[in-house]
Amino acid sequence: MGFLRAENGRLVDGEGNPVLLRGVGLGNWLLPEGYMWKFEPPGPQSPREIEALVADLVGPNREAEFWRLFRERFITEADIAVIADEGMNHVRLPINWRVLTEHDGFRLIDSLIEWCRRHGLWVVLDLHGAPGGQTGTNIDDSLGTPALFEEKRNQELTVRLWQQLAERYRDEPTVAGYDLLNEPLPNDYQYRYADQLVALYKDLTSAIREVDPHHLIIYEGTHWATNFSIFTEVWDPNSMLQFHKYWSPPDRPSIQRFLDVSQRLNLPLYMGEGGENSLAWLQTAFQLYEDLGIGWNFWPWKKIDTLTSPCSVDPPAGWKSIVDYARDGGDRPADTALWELLELVDLSRCTYRTPVINAIMRRPPLVIPAIGFSFRGPGVSYRTNSARPLPGFREDDQVTITGTPYFEFPPGDHGLHVSLGQGDWVAYEFTLDSHARVKVNVTSDQPVSVELTGGTVRITGIAPQTRLDALELIPVP
Repeated sequence: MGFLRAENGRLVDGEGNPVLLRGVGLGNWLLPEGYMWKFEPPGPQSPREIEALVADLVGPNREAEFWRLFRERFITEADIAVIADEGMNHVRLPINWRVLTEHDGFRLIDSLIEWCRRHGLWVVLDLHGAPGGQTGTNIDDSLGTPALFEEKRNQELTVRLWQQLAERYRDEPTVAGYDLLNEPLPNDYQYRYADQLVALYKDLTSAIREVDPHHLIIYEGTHWATNFSIFTEVWDPNSMLQFHKYWSPPDRPSIQRFLDVSQRLNLPLYMGEGGENSLAWLQTAFQLYEDLGIGWNFWPWKKIDTLTSPCSVDPPAGWKSIVDYARDGGDRPADTALWELLELVDLSRCTYRTPVINAIMRRPPLVIPAIGFSFRGPGVSYRTNSARPLPGFREDDQVTITGTPYFEFPPGDHGLHVSLGQGDWVAYEFTLDSHARVKVNVTSDQPVSVELTGGTVRITGIAPQTRLDALELIPVP
């Protein structure tokens, strides 16, 4: 279908057809993070710290063998096939620059692109860890400061690296685009080095365009990709703006600042990382992105012993001893569990958490929280005769919501409910195969009217005051 590109504020394929990105992030594969291994602070969190632990346990002579096997097995074509079967259209690949320059990163990327080509997916290449580090934190393998902006040599390396990637993949339409820097300049750094980031973004854009006129360029805001103040002009017409969303209310007011910049610059908008929360939060947040035409990428696809990712690697016996040693030190445990882990990371050995996929795709069987009605506005998503919006959550929707918002980690019961007056209604959307049927169970303190039309459930109050808690969608034969 040709190269993905930006056109009039939206993404289109090579034939001009609109595209909404839906995908998952392949975190921990080419850039391991401590929390995905269940390592607890002060245990290892960054890639280099995890590598040091592995070297300590298996010895320097077998360290390279361990990582070779890990990278061969953590993500395989089987993972890509399942991602495609679930209805996704792309993956986002976080890359540590050292994997490209010191190991076999290019070969692994080539393999991923080939798998995705076979299964009809695009690949977003994400420089998650740039030379020197762009955040000063463990997520990009830095040494405590964003040395990418402190040493000119690191910026020069980054420019050369992106130009090398662009030269290699310039004629590959399976590559969706180039995500230049993941979450640059968090916290106070967002103010100290903002001008340097803008200059680097422009240098990277120029270097890429010298060799690649085709691919989409993706820019992230500062402060964990949540501050868009650097975006005052269009640096390249074939580009897209990316924000990330964690542990904040899943509603339009929380992302309005991103929408405003996207509309002002007439550039597509992409939620490139979000997840790590309850099913109720996921359902509501991903409904928001869909309704507003925002492409999205769920984070992450796979990690060890998790409830919040689609794939949970079941840790081997003895894994706790490694976690404890990583955190507290003491007597060195045997390395047996590390080698056993390499067998268990394969998709066929993982616990597959279908409810997570169902939540982000809004696919029955599904329990939708009452607050997860659609975001298409009055007359489509709801109708009320009188309402008191809850301050701090969905304030732009004239629907009475009661309770106390709770959107922090770890996930928990939000304690939020919809209050319906007589004749008030709210509408919920879900994905249903054209030949499938679904049963709707409603949890409320008063009887309600339920109308099911295609992929929409409309719930109407028939009593003067009704507290609506949730609805359950159950596929039936």
